[in-house]
Amino acid sequence: MRIAVCQISSTTSPAENLDQVRSSVARAAAEGARVVLFPEATMCRFGVPLGPVAEPLDGPWASAVRATAREHGVVVIAGMFTPSGDRVTNTLLVTGEDVHTGYDKIHLFDAFGFAESRTVAPGSEVVTIDVDGTTLGVATCYDIRFPELFRALADKGATAVLLGASWGAGPGKREQWELLVRARALDCTSWVVACGQAYPGDLGSTAPTGIGYSTVAGPLGDVVTQLGAEPGTAIVDIDTESVAEARKVLPVLANRVLTSS
Repeated sequence: MRIAVCQISSTTSPAENLDQVRSSVARAAAEGARVVLFPEATMCRFGVPLGPVAEPLDGPWASAVRATAREHGVVVIAGMFTPSGDRVTNTLLVTGEDVHTGYDKIHLFDAFGFAESRTVAPGSEVVTIDVDGTTLGVATCYDIRFPELFRALADKGATAVLLGASWGAGPGKREQWELLVRARALDCTSWVVACGQAYPGDLGSTAPTGIGYSTVAGPLGDVVTQLGAEPGTAIVDIDTESVAEARKVLPVLANRVLTSS
């Protein structure tokens, strides 16, 4: 399966960001991609009030992304925000001809001096999708620090986990990002395809607005491809047979011992 990793730099305008999605999808489809992955917060970057831009999955923004996916015969995965009472939900839209759903981020970024839970409500459901007979799991940003989610996705049949992120900058954060992507691939012996927001420069905000360095790791934790800090696209072919081989060589899922206190 060919996946396009579209590392963009979202603005505060959903309309401008939709234009970025449309042009990126067209280029990715021309290169044979079947799945096109965008970062968390594709709809609108962090650092501004999110309530005014939040829309349901059947709203105009998500519907326009679906129309673009259908036009080019691909599945698009992109971060957006949906209403949730007096907060919003950090939703990863998954849309195409035969699918239109969302994953609501489970683990909220209450760390490094930022409190995502102040304005964002957490999700609770582990989500997988089927694309051409391949099961894909989805996750968002801070989720990468929680190996149990990735193992749960593998238990549901996922051979690849697609993650959208808007990683916070800071000392050691790039090194943590790279380490975590590789570690989660090893934890679940699956591909991890992690697409982050490009580095937008200093916006004078403490919000996590991206560092770039989107990374794809194979099921044994090797880095298959990586982008730099600037906007760009990487095309990667996911070999699901390598997952079966990795799970024979390194059967960590089968060897798990469940313990209780």
